[in-house]
Amino acid sequence: MATVTPEMTTGKTSAMDYHALNAMLNLYGPDGKIQFEKDREAANQYFLQHVNQNTVFFHSLKEKLDYLVENDYYEKEVLDQYSFEFIKSLMKRAYGYKFRFPTFLGAFKYYTSYTLKTFDGKRYLERYEDRVVNVALALAAGDETLAEHIVDEVVNGRFQPATPTFLNAGKKQRGELVSCFLLRIEDNMESIGRSINSALQLSKRGGGVAFNLTNIREYGAPIKQIQNQSSGVIPVMKLFEDSFSYANQLGARQGAGAVYLQAHHPDIMRFLDTKRENADEKIRIKTLSLGVVVPDITFELAKKGEDMYLFSPYDVERVYGVPFSDISVTEKYHEMVDDPRITKTKINAREFFQTLAEIQFESGYPYIMFEDTVNRENPIDGRINMSNLCSEILQVNTPSTYDDDLDYVSVGKDISCNLGSMNIALSMDSPDFGKTVETAIRALTAVSDQSNIGSVPSIARGNDMSHAIGLGQMNLHGYLGRERIFYGSEEGIDFTNIYFYTVLFHALRASNRIAQEKGRTFEGFERSKYATGEFFDKYTEQEWKPATARVQELFDKAEIHIPTQDDWRELKALVQQHGIYNQNLQAVPPTGSISYINNSTSSIHPIAAKIEIRKEGKLGRVYYPAPFMTNDNLEYFQDAYEIGPEKIIDTYAAATQHVDQGLSLTLFFKDTATTRDINRAQIYAWRKGIKTIYYVRLRQLALEGTEVDGCVSCML
Repeated sequence: MATVTPEMTTGKTSAMDYHALNAMLNLYGPDGKIQFEKDREAANQYFLQHVNQNTVFFHSLKEKLDYLVENDYYEKEVLDQYSFEFIKSLMKRAYGYKFRFPTFLGAFKYYTSYTLKTFDGKRYLERYEDRVVNVALALAAGDETLAEHIVDEVVNGRFQPATPTFLNAGKKQRGELVSCFLLRIEDNMESIGRSINSALQLSKRGGGVAFNLTNIREYGAPIKQIQNQSSGVIPVMKLFEDSFSYANQLGARQGAGAVYLQAHHPDIMRFLDTKRENADEKIRIKTLSLGVVVPDITFELAKKGEDMYLFSPYDVERVYGVPFSDISVTEKYHEMVDDPRITKTKINAREFFQTLAEIQFESGYPYIMFEDTVNRENPIDGRINMSNLCSEILQVNTPSTYDDDLDYVSVGKDISCNLGSMNIALSMDSPDFGKTVETAIRALTAVSDQSNIGSVPSIARGNDMSHAIGLGQMNLHGYLGRERIFYGSEEGIDFTNIYFYTVLFHALRASNRIAQEKGRTFEGFERSKYATGEFFDKYTEQEWKPATARVQELFDKAEIHIPTQDDWRELKALVQQHGIYNQNLQAVPPTGSISYINNSTSSIHPIAAKIEIRKEGKLGRVYYPAPFMTNDNLEYFQDAYEIGPEKIIDTYAAATQHVDQGLSLTLFFKDTATTRDINRAQIYAWRKGIKTIYYVRLRQLALEGTEVDGCVSCML
């Protein structure tokens, strides 16, 4: 039995409070420089003053593991896959790296949101290394070598599993390890009813959930041939919003959902109006995220100053025999306009884009998915008609059908995705870059292999068919700043291009190796562009190499081999012969909390401020310095508002061409921006081949009289 007496602190009782030390990070020192050392001191004092005093002490590892298993904290089945001696050696391996949180917020986030606590929430049962080891043991499923590799990559910060995996893996009382779910809804009450249940089931297990509303008939459409009966999509949105508010993951994460609607759906303007600041409470949507699916034809109509027709989903499905979201609006647009069987209304295309910009200006929503760009770049057979809560998941789906009792007649294919991100800066320092990528792919694949969410059969079937994963990236700005390269510069974009190009090669190679080991590919591989070889043409028919000497120097210094055309030809042959295991491999999420514990700049977008100000519950304001920023390289850490949307889009465009899914692209504008500026950015992103736009952010200036003298970041 464990002794639950807390460890004694070894710190001096007279030491300054860790919160006060962290606050000094935002005040220039007497020498006019940022006081980075105060934040490191804050992290140290946080352990001395708080963590050590509230951590349960065990006399030995065996005592600790026995206690955690007997009291239903750890999954016995995970530990039983290994000998005690191996677990002990893995712990020694993890602790041997002498990990330390470089920032106060990183430590605070970990102990607040991730580490295992006693059931009353008052004491800590894990250190960071313990959590890493338990995650590695769970994902490796008895493979000792893989467990060692995962520990090496995670403790050294080169790879970080996403929140659901890092939070839950190996715990007895846990949610799922999966990051996000995407489900389609068909135009019938049975599908809508099933979807509400799915929202509840998936939300309580963790992960964001998105729904495609495009197939639901519009407001005023007929039901059983009686006109003006349908209530449209807004009441369904209200049901989802209530569902996500009600169901959360054991209180650890709030339920979160998104809904997507095709731009040519008749309810599109009502859909957008739900996010207006002055919207009537009957229709206002407060917590649900909105996304709009925009095809090429919409831009073409706006360019010509023409009206855009909106088509009844009920009629489209009657005429074409497939749901509206499975139709290419660009391809069928004029045909549908001319078809008298399809009920249609029209709005001005330019006014639509103006409204889109107005709503984004007010609320940051909606997300935008450029439908035709996404489907042109999709290597998988089938159509992509929606994205997820963070706009980076782009996969094909198929419909389910139900009987009157809501039982499945046929189970379709819905989408789940398992995320984790590499730290670009530390991965460039890796002793074996290819091994880092492969370990990340194997860890993410393990999440898919170990997930079977039977409460939503279409999700379970989709996962079993696709083994889809989303390897992300973060800390691009941190790395560029460390290497004294400006974000969005020629060298910055060149590095982004070659880095993602190299990651793709190793990711595909890893998935090919897994397919060979398991003797299995994802279902439908033979109909993919991987099987035909078409996917590889752009890599085998032209040479990809750095365009600047500086980027070549970075890869030479890191001793990272940039794949050649011959490397790609060899990989192409292996893939065509043996296939790949994962239908989808990459997706770049916004990386919120995991960026802080990993000491990374978020995703691949620029920093929002040199010193980020966050509000963390009862603690209040907490300050976070841009990773790898020092007083000597400040000029390379321009914030996103200074950099502006075009350079961010250029950077994302360089990465996008090597990512099979999407990238969460947030656009940042100065406080002087207008809706016209947002429109221009949308058009520029579409022309540059961007697949999705996540949030739109406008800089909010501090209120007059609230600035603090000598502060680094005085934005509120």
